[in-house]
Amino acid sequence: MNIARAATLATAFGLCATLAACSGDNRPTTPRPEEERTTIWDMFGNRRGPNDTVAVNRYLWNASLEVLNFLPVQSIDPFTGVIVTGYGTPPGGGRAYRATVQVTDPALDARSLRLSLQGPGGTAVAPDTVRAVEDAILTRARQLRVRDGRL
Repeated sequence: MNIARAATLATAFGLCATLAACSGDNRPTTPRPEEERTTIWDMFGNRRGPNDTVAVNRYLWNASLEVLNFLPVQSIDPFTGVIVTGYGTPPGGGRAYRATVQVTDPALDARSLRLSLQGPGGTAVAPDTVRAVEDAILTRARQLRVRDGRL
């Protein structure tokens, strides 16, 4: 009787183990993303990939260059979206200006454009003048977009 009882217990235990093995989760497991390792040397490396694209709106960029074409360009960086010009006099105007333009976003939106105008010696320019130049850039950007047929 001890042998019969031991056989029954062994059979019951085997059935429970088999049943437990069958009830596992069959969903495929996804590998965990590797944690990004950072070291002191990472700050000296180039983090941009070779396939990175420029993250500024090309219509705002080109419109800024066209509208402010009477100003000599001092520096230009399409990756950060910054255009810095020297002093120049607009056609039909008597006062010289210099401009700094920053296109901050790929969207064709007024919030993507930042414009700073300065007069000679760093004097302030009237807000209406700055607004008129911003409006001219935005209008030209929309015209360029319509011309490309991307509405």
